[in-house]
Amino acid sequence: MAFKEKRRWKFLGLPFTFTTYTIDEEYITINRGFLNRSEDVCYMYKVIDSRLESSLMERMFGLGTVICYTADVTNKELKMEHVRNAKMIKDYIVEQSERMRVKRRTLNTMNLNHNEFDEAEIMDHHDFD
Repeated sequence: MAFKEKRRWKFLGLPFTFTTYTIDEEYITINRGFLNRSEDVCYMYKVIDSRLESSLMERMFGLGTVICYTADVTNKELKMEHVRNAKMIKDYIVEQSERMRVKRRTLNTMNLNHNEFDEAEIMDHHDFD
């Protein structure tokens, strides 16, 4: 499954912009511009989290904004603004990013705060000679 959506105007949801979002199994690609073109690409496995936002105007016209938080160096926050099928796109990104992390054997590690543990309790469970 892949998605190709254009950024749309909030009003009436018309696609009169020069921004295209392409989401496939391995990449999220954002192409912008008419005269001066730019292309941003992010590997799917680098997506850490995503969020869906929908203003009242967006909901009226069946649109939404998907925000992806990534570990990408050039773009920490990818915004796919005013797109149709926003909920389906967000759900697809969440599932596919997890699949790609497993496929590439990429692990997310979590930093545990030292203060969360009682030092005496830790000392009781270990034999230190």
